[in-house]
Amino acid sequence: MATTADAVIIGGGIMGCSILYNLAALGMTNTLLLEKDVLGSGSTSRSQAILRMHYSNEVTSLLAWKSLEVIKNFEELIGTPSGYTKSGYFLIVADEADKQAMRDNVAMHKSLGIATSEVTLDEAREIAPMLSFQDNEAFAYEPESGYADPYSMTTGYASRAKDMGARIKDGTTVTAIEMEGGKITAVVTQDERIETGIVVVAAGPWSRPILRTIGVDLPLGTVRHQIINLRRPNDLPEHPAIGDIANDFSSRPDIGFRTLLGVGEEESPGPDSYNQGLDMPDVESGLKRLVKRIPAMSQALFQGGWSGLFTTTPDWHQILDGVEGIDGLYCAVGFSGHGFKESPMIGLTMAELITQGKASTIDISMLNMARFNNGKLLRSRYTMQVLA
Repeated sequence: MATTADAVIIGGGIMGCSILYNLAALGMTNTLLLEKDVLGSGSTSRSQAILRMHYSNEVTSLLAWKSLEVIKNFEELIGTPSGYTKSGYFLIVADEADKQAMRDNVAMHKSLGIATSEVTLDEAREIAPMLSFQDNEAFAYEPESGYADPYSMTTGYASRAKDMGARIKDGTTVTAIEMEGGKITAVVTQDERIETGIVVVAAGPWSRPILRTIGVDLPLGTVRHQIINLRRPNDLPEHPAIGDIANDFSSRPDIGFRTLLGVGEEESPGPDSYNQGLDMPDVESGLKRLVKRIPAMSQALFQGGWSGLFTTTPDWHQILDGVEGIDGLYCAVGFSGHGFKESPMIGLTMAELITQGKASTIDISMLNMARFNNGKLLRSRYTMQVLA
């Protein structure tokens, strides 16, 4: 007997599992998620997992803001703790152009109802006395932001989706997507052929080669980012999460007196061959920059770390869209470093797009794939594209 499903999702990270759950919540439960390794083993497991709202466009800001409400209430909604910790988030800038960009963004965020504000130097020092601030700097502060646990959320979505009737197969590699007459008909793995009319590709840096097998070539690249794991001194209180444009790093606290420091970028490493460890010159320079901001971290203990991949698009915004000319093929790809914090709303809006023909909770129409051909790209107010 042939295996059938109303929809097949390729990729078992936070995106695929969020889409699987949200499809089930909207009534589509005869679904199957395929993961080539184990759930959350790709980019999800290597996220810095900072929750922040500071973006240059309404759509990304809203996706993050409305996702935060889900993450805060994750255990009540899904049945599993999300690991949400409210540490607050500082964006710190020094250049005049960046100051104007920050103020424009804060004004836009406030108009959307996002909890954020520009704070003075004295206010910044009162909020975070462990940080060192300079007189020429400017600061945006988000009191509700912080961090969460990607593994708990991924497995939480997966478990709840299965409770509702969805199926998951890990250790399963997709070898082909089949179509006939411009319509999706099946997905083929190393073990079986699954008949379906809907395929959702959400495979992170593996998405481009999967889509190429069916003649779809999206402008997806990869950027390697490094996360340094540090043990804070016992007398250093938990600091806020930080996006430090002035010193070119990101950081956040973690349980057990830990701090995760994000540094370094390497363009275009392959998803199966990149260095998953750290580059010691980047560790050394990153620590120097961190100590400028948190002087007590000069006594921190280095405890290793890891590298992960951003899957990027030319405008550093994701593609959430159906594929023109192929009925039933959808993409949730190219998250460019924003994905984890937006994953609850990505799952919901993609499920709405698939089941209702358009997303209604948040308008994601500008995140279509046609924008790369018609020039309607989204823009960042900063040179740092991850703040797009």
